[in-house]
Amino acid sequence: MVDTPVVLLNGARQTGKTTLAQELATAPGFQYFTLDDAATLGLAAGDPTGFIRNLAGPVVIDEIQKAPALFPAIKLAVDKDRRPGRFLLTGSANVMTLPRLSESLAGRMEIIPLFPFSAGELAGQRESFVKRLFDGSVGQAMEVSTREDLAARLVGGGFPEAIQRTTDERRGAWFASYISTILQRDVRDLARVDGLYALPNLLKLLAARTSGLLNLADVSRDAGLPHTTLTRYLALLETVFLVHRLPAWSPNLGKRLVKAAKLHLVDTGLACHLIGTDARRLNDDRPLLGRMLETFVVGELRKQLSWTHPRTTIFHFRTATGSEVDVVLEKPDGSVAGVEVKAGATANPSDFTALRELREELGKKFIAGVVLYTGDKLIPFGDKLWLVPLPVLWKE
Repeated sequence: MVDTPVVLLNGARQTGKTTLAQELATAPGFQYFTLDDAATLGLAAGDPTGFIRNLAGPVVIDEIQKAPALFPAIKLAVDKDRRPGRFLLTGSANVMTLPRLSESLAGRMEIIPLFPFSAGELAGQRESFVKRLFDGSVGQAMEVSTREDLAARLVGGGFPEAIQRTTDERRGAWFASYISTILQRDVRDLARVDGLYALPNLLKLLAARTSGLLNLADVSRDAGLPHTTLTRYLALLETVFLVHRLPAWSPNLGKRLVKAAKLHLVDTGLACHLIGTDARRLNDDRPLLGRMLETFVVGELRKQLSWTHPRTTIFHFRTATGSEVDVVLEKPDGSVAGVEVKAGATANPSDFTALRELREELGKKFIAGVVLYTGDKLIPFGDKLWLVPLPVLWKE
């Protein structure tokens, strides 16, 4: 907040935004308001300009999406006084997708995404996987043990409250309450309608399809929803950070906009709860384990990219022959790294086919390609290609 008038901590509920904001608000001169409080919300929504005008000193406003009329009022206040650090906002909905809000604070607000805990945070380590991919040192990473229960990690997820629950039953109760709160309150507040009865079933359907290509026609048929309704519901679920789309990569920038995206749940623990699976079933169902592992890796990389400089963009890639690279990372200079995910402890040359095709297409712009697997040996598999144990993803 040293050079920006407004900072927004944006992310799913229960990822620690309020805890972090309250900690920062203990600094001298800070005021803290939460719009989860009905009285405060009434004041802010009833007279947004007066509410903001009467605030002195730096202020924290929690759950800002509940009173969208505050954004124009904050814009007016900032235009009169652009001192850095005036407003720290938190939001459990992606305000940049909400009508009329995306332009209100353009150039005046920095957005910091907050995700569920990363694997590195849970292990007390700062991840450097993306850096290693692009600086050429991924082949020198230390070998690590893979004896942990991978399925248990996927079922637990990364939400702070969920990982503290020691039994499947208690964790399941938390996830059930979490989903109910978001769908019954947050989504309805955003949509301003009550007829969203199909959302819980749609969310379960999407969880079963996590890491798959998003075929709207298929989802519309299976969910029994008109295409226009499905499109709207998907936008709502993305707005409250329950699902996200992984766009397709292509060397042709225009084609990226029309190729099918992949869909992922924000957290594997949430996805496993929605489809009713536990660690034992994951271990027995290898295709399901593979899909959840891919969603896990995509989620971990999205978290790491939130603090990676320069800005790096994440995609998936499907070759003309139908083979796929699960993750493509691209820097602004056009340099690219590819990541394949394999839920097995062995690998063979065919696992690198799509990465080789990507390497041949890009030439010098291809920096590295790795296949993450559940074995414990780091093995070179050709020029700029490595077989890498999964835990390297979150080790220093």
